[in-house]
Amino acid sequence: MSEHNKPETTFKTVVSADKKVFDLKLKEAFKYKDMILLFVKREFVSKYKQTILGPLWAIIQPLFTTVVFTVIFGNLAELPTADAFPAPKVPSFLFYMSGTILWSYFSSVVSATSHTFLANAHIMGKVYFPRIAMPIATAISNLISFGIQLAMFVIMYVVMIITGDAEFIFSWHLIFVPLSILQLMMLSTGIGIIISALTTKYRDLSMLVGFGLNLWQYATPVAYGIMLIPAKFIGLYNLNPVTPAILSFRYGIFGAGYFDPLYYFLGWAVTLAIAFFGLLLFNRIEKNFADTV
Repeated sequence: MSEHNKPETTFKTVVSADKKVFDLKLKEAFKYKDMILLFVKREFVSKYKQTILGPLWAIIQPLFTTVVFTVIFGNLAELPTADAFPAPKVPSFLFYMSGTILWSYFSSVVSATSHTFLANAHIMGKVYFPRIAMPIATAISNLISFGIQLAMFVIMYVVMIITGDAEFIFSWHLIFVPLSILQLMMLSTGIGIIISALTTKYRDLSMLVGFGLNLWQYATPVAYGIMLIPAKFIGLYNLNPVTPAILSFRYGIFGAGYFDPLYYFLGWAVTLAIAFFGLLLFNRIEKNFADTV
């Protein structure tokens, strides 16, 4: 075939933006699910590595915290351990433990995610993978510890039901249990992503995370029931998105308590907004991570 008879090759050039605002790469992260599982395993193992008790710390920490809350806030300060009146038959120990394990998961994910990019800077410079995989792995890794704590809570709940110290009310309210866990997972990951994205340039934020979480805990019904809050401040108090999540969890697992649909769905709206904003912010500054971390 002569050169004049060869078929012409057509080239097509597509010019597009380097970074789309709403290209969150969630589908790409799903393709790297094996790597996410490796991150999950690494984080969970490293968390309890070189400890004598290992994963038992996931039980010991909330257990001792619950004991302190029961003695200090329940017995000495006599703070109410009820979210509504009449209150269900719930021992104060179970009441405190339900809030403690939820807050422990939330604070752990926020704290770990807020440092995840600085802690993994050496990996980001060597191999490509969706950076969003790291906070996802952090949330799942801490979910394993939460699962251990939840199992401990269920066992104690069953024992107290058998001994007659507690009662279980089976109803459709149980749907709030997984929904509350999902909400806290999204909320903590979103907040952690926002902090981690900002700490790549403003390292002072990493110093404020622990202090801020300690203050936030006492603005959340973990160590007391919402009946402690005056009626005129209930609306303001419920603007804390963690509050309706914990209240609805207790409402679902104990079968009674405080539940306001307005603030419940408002909490979900805030959660979705924070998670979406966190992804957008992360997507915007991701390309500069290698230069700033």
